[in-house]
Amino acid sequence: MKKGIIAGFVVCSLMFSIQMPLAVSAERADGTTIEIAADDVLPQVTADAAVVLEADTGKVVYQRNMDKKMFPASTTKIMTLIVALEKGNLDDVVTISKNAANTEGSTLWLEEGEKVKLIDLLYGMMLVSGNDATVAVAEHIAGSVPAFARMMTDKAKEIGAVHTSFVNSSGLPDDRHFTTAHDMALIAAYGYKNPMFAKIVSTQEKKMAWTKNADKAPLRNENRMLWLYDGANGVKTGYTDAAGRCLVSAAKRDGVQLIAVVLDSTYMWNDSIALLDYGFGHVHAKKLYAKGDVVKNVHVVSGREGNVDVKAAEEVNIPVTNGEGAKFTTEIEVPDSVQAGFNKGDVLGRVIVKYEGKEVKSADLIAAKAVEKKSFFADLYSRIVEWAKKIF
Repeated sequence: MKKGIIAGFVVCSLMFSIQMPLAVSAERADGTTIEIAADDVLPQVTADAAVVLEADTGKVVYQRNMDKKMFPASTTKIMTLIVALEKGNLDDVVTISKNAANTEGSTLWLEEGEKVKLIDLLYGMMLVSGNDATVAVAEHIAGSVPAFARMMTDKAKEIGAVHTSFVNSSGLPDDRHFTTAHDMALIAAYGYKNPMFAKIVSTQEKKMAWTKNADKAPLRNENRMLWLYDGANGVKTGYTDAAGRCLVSAAKRDGVQLIAVVLDSTYMWNDSIALLDYGFGHVHAKKLYAKGDVVKNVHVVSGREGNVDVKAAEEVNIPVTNGEGAKFTTEIEVPDSVQAGFNKGDVLGRVIVKYEGKEVKSADLIAAKAVEKKSFFADLYSRIVEWAKKIF
């Protein structure tokens, strides 16, 4: 009896192990090993943790250990930029403290007492990863680095990056300073909602008079993806001994914005290209409206004409994942009637696209032509005629 029970347990265990995806060890060029799932579709990727995210919907297109606790290194500065843009005044002049000037690691060579515009510090920290700039920014906005880091963590939680904790603005190593690949992708995707964020992180070079050797060379973005990958538009590199090589990269094609994250990667450029290629191979843009498409015809009150077409002011595309069902809905926000006295191109409403109930795209709806108001007597006559129709 006991033998039968044992034999049955062994058989069940074998069946269970066959059915469940197994993790396998992969040796990297540096001699370290990482665990990847046996069914990982990108086994050539060398990152310990990785993810590809579609920014508008938040859909995960690919992931490896995306919720594993990791060190972010200088990809931290993505959140530093977000908080600075939301809480700071870009034209503010920041006085560099001794604490900022003496910050260790990558630097802009800021000097104590130097005065620099906040916007220039943001470019400096994102293009060449100036740790001293992040301290100056944090002190200017929050009074201290710890206070600013609390703002960063709070913002992360608000975005949905709930497995992230920041204790500094630079990404210097600290056991209490951690994130996940998924959280970093969510944070970067949120950043792209701000046009200034998108502008800064996609800048290849920036000449600023206050930087050292400004007369010889501009600041050059350390993110090589801006040159290597078609459509690349961000975002930030990172490295420490504890974190390994890290890169949050991004690219936009036909209105589809992808975020790729690799943490502790041996070949972060190759990994990121492979991830983005995979993403664009599985997500494509579907056109809902072309610029100028007529979306609705609206009644005009007291106008020389009784109706007007409203048109899409810009092209509206949605990011569709291969094999995905209909999770998008469209809402047209235009009144049933509008008062006359508007010009061609005036905004009369908007179209909203939602993904699983969350707004992901929108565009203005504009008048296809101008409609003037009727004269007083013509308007009065029309009103009498309408009144008569209702009575008789």
